[in-house]
Amino acid sequence: MIKIGIINGPNLNMLGKREQKIYGNITLEEINHKLKSFAEKVGIELTIKQSNFEGEIIEFIQQFSSQVEGLIINPAAYTHYSYAIADALRDCPIPIVEVHLSNIFSREDFRGKSVTAPACTGQIAGFGYHSYILAIHALQDLLKKGEKQNG
Repeated sequence: MIKIGIINGPNLNMLGKREQKIYGNITLEEINHKLKSFAEKVGIELTIKQSNFEGEIIEFIQQFSSQVEGLIINPAAYTHYSYAIADALRDCPIPIVEVHLSNIFSREDFRGKSVTAPACTGQIAGFGYHSYILAIHALQDLLKKGEKQNG
């Protein structure tokens, strides 16, 4: 069974309450339930973490680097300025997909720049929680082919 870790960054614990015009009314708990249900159907074991703290996200990356075969990360606002998270991702020897619920390129100008994406294998944005589903598919395919290189 393939093991994949998911890390959700700051303020994602507030989904369903914050900026519903952008993120909708689905909560992170509901997204996690949908993801685990999907993963179970396709034979993938998920471990999901969320933190509002940069250092804790870095610790999750470091832990996952030896515990799972692939990583999905939604760095949220840290996407745009956390070189520390980018460095931790660069040091992670497994395939990584950066995801975003919204299309970050259609929002404020500063959101169109990701300092973390270059350290990842790829990026998926703009499909709501389906961004995570697409990332699971991508990692599953990469891992079956034995590809483990990041950006």
